[in-house]
Order: sequence, then C-alpha cells, then structure tokens
Amino acid sequence: MLFSSVLLVLVAVVLATGTSVGAPPAERHTVLVTGANRGLGLEFAKQFAAAGYEVIGTARRPVDAEALKATGARVVALDVTDAESVKSLVATLDGAPIDVLINNAGIGSRGGRLADLDLDAARRVLEVNTLGPMRVTQALLPNLRRGERKIVVNISSGLGSVALNEGGGYYAYRESKTALNQFTRSLAAELRPEGFICFAMSPGWVRTDMGGASAPLAPEESIAGMRQVIEQASAETSGQFIRYDGSTIPW
Repeated sequence: MLFSSVLLVLVAVVLATGTSVGAPPAERHTVLVTGANRGLGLEFAKQFAAAGYEVIGTARRPVDAEALKATGARVVALDVTDAESVKSLVATLDGAPIDVLINNAGIGSRGGRLADLDLDAARRVLEVNTLGPMRVTQALLPNLRRGERKIVVNISSGLGSVALNEGGGYYAYRESKTALNQFTRSLAAELRPEGFICFAMSPGWVRTDMGGASAPLAPEESIAGMRQVIEQASAETSGQFIRYDGSTIPW
C-alpha cells in the first residue's frame, strides 16, 4: 500500500513537470560566437543562451557589450585581426572544450563598381572576413577537439557564391566570402576523419547595421533557422554551403 502511494506521487510529479524521474540533466554544450556584441552575433548569443547552452561571446570592446552581457553569455575580448588578441582569447579559455564555433565577426564593403574599389579598404575586409575565421579556428582547434560536437560554422553570404554571381560588383565583400567558402571546404575535408562538422551558412538579407532597414528578414527569423541547422548538423552537413532555411547554395 505504501509502495503504491509513493508510486502515485512520483507519477504526479512526472505529469506536473514533464520530466522523467531519475533522468540525467541534458548535457550543456558550449558555443563560442565571434562578433557577438550586436546584429546576428548578438541574436545567436540570445537564442543559444535561451536554449540552455553555455555561450561565450566575443567583442572587440567588452565594456560596450551590455546587451551581450544581458544574455548571460560569458563576454571575452577579441579582435579577429590581431594575433595577440587571439592568443589572449586562448589563454582566457585555458583549454576549455568548445562544441560549436561560430565565426560570425565580419564587415561589409562600399562601392559596387571596380572604379570605386578602395584597395586598402578591401584588404581590411579580407583581413576580417577571411583571415579572421582562419586565425580563430586555427587557434581554437585544441578546444574544439576536446568538445563533443566539434562543429565549425563560418558565416558566409550568398554574395560569396561564384555560381550565383550574375550581377557582379561588391568586389571585396564577394571575394572575402568566396575565399571563406574555400577555407570551409578545405577544413571540412581535413578534419572529417576526426569527426568534425564544418560548413558555411548564409543568413540571408537581414535587418542589421550591415543589411540595412529595408532587408526582408528579421534577425530572430534568420538565427532561428540557422540554429536549427546547427543543432541538427551531422556528418552529411560537413562541407556544405547552407541557407538559413536549410536549403543548399551552389558554390
């Protein structure tokens, strides 16, 4: 009789809480997002934190990253163009495992025509958008190897697709993202034997400082789609170029 009463109480607890008695808590994966102080990076931090992940968000000036701090993310200083800053990030992490690295930090470029191309500005775009993710991924490879999921996501753009380039223009930005795509493919091939999943994603045209107010997509919608792709990523995902809605993009 006593056993039956206890059993009924346990069943009531399960029904009330929606959890299994004695079930282990879900493992908390760690996501590191670069350029997380605003725009897409901030929305990544918000959504992953809300979903129960441990989030590490980087910002060039953590003192100005109040919105990022409000998500509950651990805020770390990082300038992806500065080798010493990357070394400092590695030291701060002190070998902590990283399950998902999202190379999000990036900048746009002005001038759609060749005549308007500023080579110094173009060099800066390449330094941030292409060499930045390469530098960060290389430095954090030991942390990623210690992680369970071993996912590297490089935030690219449809403008980086050679196959879809019918309009031309925006030389520096296109070039930086096309080069990032090649880095992604090479990374996927090299690290596949270790169980890594490396892929590029296009967030679509989003209403951010870079995308502008006339963009059709809200950050919440874009990131929700990308987060779903990331969470469901498998070995088959590695080496692909994927839109926020899960569809593939030709290289």
